Amino acid sequence: MSRYEKGKEVLEGIQERSVEEIFEGIEDIAPDMSRFVVEFPYAEIYTREEVDLKTRELCTVAALTTLGTIPQLKDHINAALNVGNTPTEIVEIIMQMSAYCGFPKSINGVVAAKEVFTERDLI
Repeated sequence: MSRYEKGKEVLEGIQERSVEEIFEGIEDIAPDMSRFVVEFPYAEIYTREEVDLKTRELCTVAALTTLGTIPQLKDHINAALNVGNTPTEIVEIIMQMSAYCGFPKSINGVVAAKEVFTERDLI
């Protein structure tokens, strides 16, 4: 299996959308970006056996909260739910990030989580 196929399988599995759907807004301007994302983090990092996908997604939610990248945070909140994290676990991790990135980014993260949970009928 190629790196691309390996990463695509992981990404589509946790996002429950096709790679084409995930990157449709940038394919026309940066066609290699999706390949880079699929081949590096998803094929090389997410497939390492030392840490499970549930933990990896919580770490990703924490990192994206601190960065304040809401569109990607929402995608990974969905992925975190898809690999077995609960809404409570996700909110706790986002709230913990207030000590590292400040309250504004944490509040934005909680709002993003609420939007995802609402879309999925979890609240």
